Amino acid sequence: MSKIGKISISIPEKVKVALTGNMINIEGPLGKKSVNIDLDMFNLDIQEGKEISIKPKEINQNSKRLWGMNRSLINNAVIGSSTGYEKTLELVGVGYRAALKGNQLNLQLGYSHDIDFDIPEGIKIAVEKQTTLKITGSDKQLVGSVASKIKTFRKIEPYKGKGIREKGQYVLKKEGKKK
Repeated sequence: MSKIGKISISIPEKVKVALTGNMINIEGPLGKKSVNIDLDMFNLDIQEGKEISIKPKEINQNSKRLWGMNRSLINNAVIGSSTGYEKTLELVGVGYRAALKGNQLNLQLGYSHDIDFDIPEGIKIAVEKQTTLKITGSDKQLVGSVASKIKTFRKIEPYKGKGIREKGQYVLKKEGKKK
């Protein structure tokens, strides 16, 4: 039995959920999202637009594996369309700064050149200070992948801790060479 799959998903007031064929269309104030569900394997119950529950038609090894994942995908789409997701990145290092230029994020990260990152559709990036970025969007996977891509431009260096990190991320620092 899936511990996560058993939990029903509560739907906020502003969010509308509709089932058309194998697709669940979720529409909220922050956007629309569609999730594909295999209805040959799962029963989907939408109770008066307030709760969604998903149960497998027959419990076997394969359906147990997919039950919790499908429930999480639907839950992430509901949360994303109602409140959205956000990640905060910090640029740590002398001279490291970020600026927005139209639909591009301009990063100065200690290289001989600036890095221009094209912001994908559905993502908003706000530069709060020159060293703090706030990435927001309605798709959890897209927000995480954009944050991950930006972090790869300057990985955290283990001796001084310079680089791009998420807010609150712990960095294990190495001890320097001794005489």
